[in-house]
Amino acid sequence: MLAVIIAVMGTLAGSFLAGALQHYAQRAQRTAAELSARRTAGLDAVADLSVALADHRRAMLVREEIRLAGGDWSTARTESHLTRSAVTAPLLRVRLLLPEAAVTAQLAVQAAYDMRTADSTTTLQEARERAIRAADDLIAAAGTALAV
Repeated sequence: MLAVIIAVMGTLAGSFLAGALQHYAQRAQRTAAELSARRTAGLDAVADLSVALADHRRAMLVREEIRLAGGDWSTARTESHLTRSAVTAPLLRVRLLLPEAAVTAQLAVQAAYDMRTADSTTTLQEARERAIRAADDLIAAAGTALAV
């Protein structure tokens, strides 16, 4: 009788242990899948923001060159407004998905916006270079945040 009780207890303990190990393995898989999805979403958000910033810098460069030359820049201004609008959604996604890179993302966006304050072609090129460096800083910050 004692042997039967020990056998049943051993079977129950083995079943419990197997169930617990399976539960922990499934939880680890879920955590890994969630982390992978977060990294993918964060990477997509940074890529989208980088593209939007590059488009806006280009539009601002064209717009400000025309303005500084004294030309009619109304069409270029409309284009720059469209590219500025296109920055909003990716910036929001970066700020929500990668809060570690939120400040750097905002600085990169502001640097692109600041191109409009140029009072000469030299200061315009300097502002453009600052905007490019700020975008590079964003990529570096995002890489650090995604590597964790």
